[in-house]
Amino acid sequence: MRRVLVLAAVAAIAFPAPVAAAVSVAVDRTTITRAIGHTFSFRSTITNHGSAPAASLVAHLNVVSLHGGTYVDPEDWSSHRTRYLAPIPGGGSTTIEWRMQAVNSGDFGVYVAVLPQSGAPQPPVTSPTVRVEVAKRRTLDSGGILPLALGMPLALGLLMLGLRLSRRQADGPGA
Repeated sequence: MRRVLVLAAVAAIAFPAPVAAAVSVAVDRTTITRAIGHTFSFRSTITNHGSAPAASLVAHLNVVSLHGGTYVDPEDWSSHRTRYLAPIPGGGSTTIEWRMQAVNSGDFGVYVAVLPQSGAPQPPVTSPTVRVEVAKRRTLDSGGILPLALGMPLALGLLMLGLRLSRRQADGPGA
């Protein structure tokens, strides 16, 4: 009997209670619509439902394309995707604002995963998916290039015409 109690105590130390047992993650919205290049933000709230403080937790932001064919580099969407959380008291919560920039067009899923810093082999707790719909920004003047693209050939043409006229005048009327 004593051996069983010792083994149970060792198992409790080696494999702590899952984060899911005491913590939940909620988001303040489920859909965001933007155009490429625009910024947006949303908030996630991590709540500790237990009576003891929840400590040594990491919240991580993830971005995934909901349709194949679109490469997603989460670092392009947000440069602050990992947050090391201060202990959350029993019955308390903490809110994180995630600032992002839409860098691809299409439909994306964004979610927050919370897991222990220890790396214990247990499933992370995840938030509901925030669906991000990013529209293509169709513009004839992408980044102000249109005046340059039209103006340079026009300026060169006028310069050549001016040089040609000045040479004709310099050579005289009968040349």
